[in-house]
Amino acid sequence: MTGTMKSINPYTGDINRVVDVMTDGQVDEAVRDARKRFERWRLVPLHQRLDYMRSTADVLRNNAQHYAELMTMEMGKPIREALAEVEKCAWLCDYYVEHAEAFLHPEEIDTGAQKSYVRYDPLGIVLAIMPWNFPMWQVFRAAVPAIVSGNVCMLKHASNVPLCALAIEEIFRKGGLPIHTFTTLLVPPAGAMRLVKNDMVDAISLTGSTAAGMKVGEIAGANLKPMVLELGGSDPFIVLEDADIEKAAHMAIASRMINAGQSCIAAKRFIVMRPVAEAFRDALVTRLEALKVGDPMDLQTDIGPVAGKSFMKELNEQLEDARKRGGEIYQPHSWDDRGYFVLPALVANTTPDMRVVQQEVFGPIAAMIVVDTLEEALQQANATEFGLGAALWTRDLELAEKLAASIDSGFVAINDMVKSDPRLPFGGIKKSGVGRELSHWGLHEFVNIKTVVVQEG
Repeated sequence: MTGTMKSINPYTGDINRVVDVMTDGQVDEAVRDARKRFERWRLVPLHQRLDYMRSTADVLRNNAQHYAELMTMEMGKPIREALAEVEKCAWLCDYYVEHAEAFLHPEEIDTGAQKSYVRYDPLGIVLAIMPWNFPMWQVFRAAVPAIVSGNVCMLKHASNVPLCALAIEEIFRKGGLPIHTFTTLLVPPAGAMRLVKNDMVDAISLTGSTAAGMKVGEIAGANLKPMVLELGGSDPFIVLEDADIEKAAHMAIASRMINAGQSCIAAKRFIVMRPVAEAFRDALVTRLEALKVGDPMDLQTDIGPVAGKSFMKELNEQLEDARKRGGEIYQPHSWDDRGYFVLPALVANTTPDMRVVQQEVFGPIAAMIVVDTLEEALQQANATEFGLGAALWTRDLELAEKLAASIDSGFVAINDMVKSDPRLPFGGIKKSGVGRELSHWGLHEFVNIKTVVVQEG
């Protein structure tokens, strides 16, 4: 396997750097080194592993500007959001430093034997196949719980963010982790599939498209390897008649436009009861107009470029499809030809056959669907192959919690936006994924939940 990866600045189109792809031989050697490290790492006392994570959090915070600028330069994330992402990674480290001991403590169960308990032992090598849209957070939320549990982690990152991938290995090394405890592998997608098949790789964590998840899941399943798949989403944002329209509109734009709309858990379909549809649409347009589009290195910028030219083409085709089918397009900004920009847009007067309704739209385009009944709102919310997150806006909290039980998703936010939190399990159902990340649920995905029964000899 030979070749290169290009890191391209999506704001300027300039090449940041070209890096060499690893050969199969180099990858195989790295896997063998990781396996040797695992046999030693699993014996390291938990308190020492947590000391490394405490130091890793310090590295992140002390170098936040540098790592944030690297993300912005490589995939276009507005610098304000990139800084927040670095801090969130540090918070994740803090969380497991504080709670991992309790999560991994053996659980005694009374069975009538002299002693019965469940212990949590590491599995080995966890392969993390990660996307470009949150190039540090996605990696850290997979790697940190795996490593503190006694596993080692190998990263196959998205091919357009090789510098972030190398920086993450550097962060862990600066935090004191022994070499080969976390390893970045610069390989193309075919190299990832080869790794999934490798007998020395014990478990898989993938965040990516549904198509990628199905391919990886097929191979992992055939090799009986545990996996967590966090895949696509087309999250509904439901606005009932009694909702606070101004607050809902503010949060709708915040959710839809984060990272230029390139988020699996962004609100993508605004499902609005007819009596408040016009007011909600107007409030959305007002907030669209207030967004600042421009240089992602500017702290005042809300919307930077999308991560690549091919993404820009796909999004514009989805928007043009809506226009041809009678959609009302609200797109108040203008831009020159510099960079990979898709201007934020709202599509109203939607119909079910529009691509912006049927597909996951991975960019700053929102679709608004007007409904007449609560039953129709729920039907529209669930009328997708995805089931990652959902938001519901109403002042009737008792009703909201009842409705949450009928929404097919892994997360329901009531009068809020969907966002991952280290303290809460995160993941989807249907074609949005398998398994959970974060909290103790995520940590226990990649351990051997081992039963031990002791009787008198």
